[in-house]
Amino acid sequence: MAKQKTVYFCTSCGYESARWIGCCTACNEWNTFSEFKESKTPKSTATKRQSSNTTMHALEDISTEQSARFISGIEEWDRVSGGGILPGAFIILTGDPGVGKSTLLLQLGNALAEKEQTVFYFSSEESLQQVKNRAIRVGAAHSKMLFSDQTHLEAMLSIAREQKPDIMIIDSIQSCVVESDEYSFPGTIGQLRTAAFELMRVAKENNIAIIITGHITKDGTMAGPKVLEHMVDAVFYLQGDDRFETRILRAVKNRFGTINEIGFFQMNANGMSQVADINELVLQNASVSPGAALICSLEGTRPILVEVQALCIESKFGMPQRVVSGIDHKRVVLVAAILEKYLRIKLSSQDIFFKVTGGFTVKETGSDLGIALALLSSYLQKPLPAFTMALGEMSLTGHIKPISSSEKQIIEAHKFGVKNLITSHKTVVGKNKFESVTGLRSVYDLVALFPE
Repeated sequence: MAKQKTVYFCTSCGYESARWIGCCTACNEWNTFSEFKESKTPKSTATKRQSSNTTMHALEDISTEQSARFISGIEEWDRVSGGGILPGAFIILTGDPGVGKSTLLLQLGNALAEKEQTVFYFSSEESLQQVKNRAIRVGAAHSKMLFSDQTHLEAMLSIAREQKPDIMIIDSIQSCVVESDEYSFPGTIGQLRTAAFELMRVAKENNIAIIITGHITKDGTMAGPKVLEHMVDAVFYLQGDDRFETRILRAVKNRFGTINEIGFFQMNANGMSQVADINELVLQNASVSPGAALICSLEGTRPILVEVQALCIESKFGMPQRVVSGIDHKRVVLVAAILEKYLRIKLSSQDIFFKVTGGFTVKETGSDLGIALALLSSYLQKPLPAFTMALGEMSLTGHIKPISSSEKQIIEAHKFGVKNLITSHKTVVGKNKFESVTGLRSVYDLVALFPE
């Protein structure tokens, strides 16, 4: 008879403990331990690893030939994935319920099938009738994409080993049933760990690219043990943007490409359509009002026009508030301190509310000038001219410095209709024609941008 062993896993980092503890000693998160019963059943001979079959290799004997990537033709996906999907890759796509994960993967599978790739699509959450209705609606009905509503992981792995498809899509891993673990339910930590490990083995040993969908927690992070994120080769987040009704595909881990790449889609009646010119959409919807400024941020290799908004109002309390979203609040506080130091503006007595619109997160120092202009514009209640972009870094001494990657941002700004550029006097604009280019030497020059 199988013996049971009770262990506790931290759902945040995957740390294992023999007993329940309130605070995880590995990640210092509270109340994250969940009980898991391990079965001490003997492993089958099919899964045993014999040491006699292990062969060691010298580096010169290992082939380094790269397999051709599976190019879907969906440019936004291909760029985020690093130029296509490599055979043997293990990818997880996660996001809010209803954001469009299943629709995107259905269209992706159809695009790959049109490229003569064999695609197996396992829908463990929806019936085949539901999948067919969606496939007909979005026009994804290629004959080389085959479907199943199988929920048992062992059956999925068996057919994958036998028929060896090029691509295997499972929607979702939380609904897969692992029969070898009879003491836990689908979606629990134990089942997720076992399912991920078995899928990873099948992907690597059979050179099958496997894409799975996963749920997220109420905090917006990927659900399941942290070990799940370590096992996969790439983690993609599909996020909603209520302002423009678009979907943002973001890579936060990618062993075969750069991280922080983003792609844009728009959900409509015919599925997910690509939004190649998101900068044009941002520019058209930019505000011409006090407290608004345009900056350009590099997301991976892609320059994105972003609007930042500031609201400065005299504080009614002893301690002024600093409410910031989409950017490090310390950077906003630092820029406000520089303005107060050199321009004698009492921002320390103001409540400052600052946000980056569109759901973006700005990390680079090239946003300093845009932050300063937004704060000044709100404080003085004077808007910047329409289609004006700021690009520059502010030093603690009050000087405006150019940024290293300004060429890409300037080309992108000119391409989509930015008319006025405010930057450092040392920035090389090149042949890009703007209606006006204002070169600033120090923070004192900012005052001239808001005449009386």
